[in-house]
Amino acid sequence: MDNFTNLIKLSVGSENVETLMDWQEMRRAQSSDGLARHVTRMWPKREAEIIAGGSIYWVIKGAVQCRQRILRFDEVIGEDGIRRCAFVLDPEVHRTQNALRRPFQGWRYLKPEDSPPDLREGQTSDDTLPPELNQALAEIGVI
Repeated sequence: MDNFTNLIKLSVGSENVETLMDWQEMRRAQSSDGLARHVTRMWPKREAEIIAGGSIYWVIKGAVQCRQRILRFDEVIGEDGIRRCAFVLDPEVHRTQNALRRPFQGWRYLKPEDSPPDLREGQTSDDTLPPELNQALAEIGVI
């Protein structure tokens, strides 16, 4: 059994994996260490399990489509004085087999055995279903 856990999160505003990567590239250029961060309100209680090898799986247009390793968590204090958690992300994006997901708020834990597998190296999409069909199935709640 794996001794790490993953997270799953909606990538709100992303049209596809490329738009997520473009947004992160812009954010990396603005950071002092060249790493993208995703800032969230809640700090994971299972931080050690995630850092031990976990990834964040991104849901784009109703389906998990890619993942990134989470390198660490940084504390961020907003202009409003509220403490937040920044997921510091590995720049390498691994495309995964599509896995339909209903919308949800925030992030969730995702066991390794429930995580979709990576696509073969060089494969840029999961050819099992066309993206339009995946989206239509997700919208009507077929998972």
